[in-house]
Amino acid sequence: MTTVPAPRPRRWRVLRAFLRNPAGVVSLSFLILVAALALGAPHLYPDDPMEMVARPFLWPGQNPAFPLGTDSLGRDVAAGLVWGTRVSLLVGFSAMILGVTLGLAIGAVAGYFGGRVDAALVKLIEIFQTPPSFVLLIVLVAIAQPAIPTVIGAIALVTWPTIARIVRSEFRSLREKDFVMAARGLGYGHARIILSEILPNALPPVIVTASVLVATAILMESALSFLGLGDPNLVSWGSMIGGGRELLRTAWYLSAIPGFAIVLTVLALNLLGDALNDALNPRVAAER
Repeated sequence: MTTVPAPRPRRWRVLRAFLRNPAGVVSLSFLILVAALALGAPHLYPDDPMEMVARPFLWPGQNPAFPLGTDSLGRDVAAGLVWGTRVSLLVGFSAMILGVTLGLAIGAVAGYFGGRVDAALVKLIEIFQTPPSFVLLIVLVAIAQPAIPTVIGAIALVTWPTIARIVRSEFRSLREKDFVMAARGLGYGHARIILSEILPNALPPVIVTASVLVATAILMESALSFLGLGDPNLVSWGSMIGGGRELLRTAWYLSAIPGFAIVLTVLALNLLGDALNDALNPRVAAER
């Protein structure tokens, strides 16, 4: 008598589908390397990255002690790049966590309860989505003090509506499913149904969108720093690009190096999001 093998848990199917995506694996490996670089910044460059350490305008490769050269003030570009990685990832992931948390809470309540609660929360979402996101971001940061906590909070405030709309749509489609009706029949409370029954099934599109929000937050922080609205006491990729924009003809590497870092990181995050979307999609995962 032959036995039918037990089906694999869904998490193993998702992991297998993800590992079969070369772009996703390479992107994740690159992001792990970037994160390790950010965590190791105090050990790689223990001194202040804004300190003048050599003569200005050393080109990359000109002096082995400064492999990426120096800027107009004689600061080490490599040290600034590494410490800028730390700032950019901190802003990106912190803003994503805050935005996802706020969007999950509002979207879940709106989608689950519906009616007047849904209508009121949808109006709130529309209020935040009416002005252009970056214009609203500039206004929020300009009003408050341009510091890292302010930038993180402002980016979270302009990105949470995206998550809220996705979560609301998922909850509206899942709240009438059989397993939710069974949970209600067993006397489960609203909080238990939302957190234990519906939320786990609504998470896949949120996870995919979260990776894109990290990339969006990094770009927003870089744009703010480029415009001089970032934290003046910290080095970021955007501030490095802004510092070198007037020297593009004579020292283009000052803007090109941090700009290339932004391009690679954002590209890796977007490719990771695509890979997660394929892995979490049951139809695509089955084909793989």
